[in-house]
Amino acid sequence: MDELDTVMAERRRLIALAYRLLGTLEEAEDAVQETYLRWYRLAGKERAAIGNPQGWLTRVASRICLDVLKSARARREQYVGEWLPEPVPAGLLGDGATPDPADRVTLDDTISTALLVLLDTMTPAERVAFVLHDVFALPFPEIAEIVGRSPAAVRQLATAARRRIADHRSIVAPPAEHDAVVRAFLAAAGGANLDALTRLLDPSVTLRSDGGGVVSAARNPVVGPMRVARFLLGVLTKRPTWAVSERVTADGLGFTLTERGEVRAVVNLRVAGGLVTDVWMVVNPGKLTGWR
Repeated sequence: MDELDTVMAERRRLIALAYRLLGTLEEAEDAVQETYLRWYRLAGKERAAIGNPQGWLTRVASRICLDVLKSARARREQYVGEWLPEPVPAGLLGDGATPDPADRVTLDDTISTALLVLLDTMTPAERVAFVLHDVFALPFPEIAEIVGRSPAAVRQLATAARRRIADHRSIVAPPAEHDAVVRAFLAAAGGANLDALTRLLDPSVTLRSDGGGVVSAARNPVVGPMRVARFLLGVLTKRPTWAVSERVTADGLGFTLTERGEVRAVVNLRVAGGLVTDVWMVVNPGKLTGWR
């Protein structure tokens, strides 16, 4: 395999890494494109001196993502309505990571809406430390070079992130329970059964809808069983041509809303204690690319 083949073979792994750090495929692809531009801007002697191109690409892509994360708060302030990570089908970004089954989260869990929403509340350094170490198995000294901290400090960042994620995972329903609740939810919504739907919703249930200012969506979170149920039934009533279909997502069973075969929305749910606690509805067309 020549140099070009070697570096291009890393593209899928780099996209998988960047998506977990940034939360959208578009930003991930931009970060990887910039990584390759920097590689090819190197002089021939500089490239020849790099003994581990995979490691170089990983470090550069991670630094680019770290810079993007640092500016994300300001960019989100300009975003219209709620910002949600881009949902992707289960298994779409599984290649490239190397989890240890003994102590690493599963690959699909690391691209779930539930986890990406949690990662978005972390500091950029915490997020990078967790993803690079717990998902991609980079050693702490290498991560320290990327984030500009000592290895001991990076270990503490990863530990803090892992603790928060463990708390999240401890309250999430097992897959079988999750899927059963989602199917009951779909049956109630499809039958326009307001009472049945509200009984499946946690008292503090929150729905967030991301339209990005491109299509109609709730600008603010919808809170409470009755409000969430009425909002969902209203969406289906106003769009009778939209078909509801079960889809396996990184969060477990979810569903899509399609019109003439084109996905118009992806909806993921978090289930805990036998009830739906969170509803994430992405209708921004720019965040539905993985479903086309």
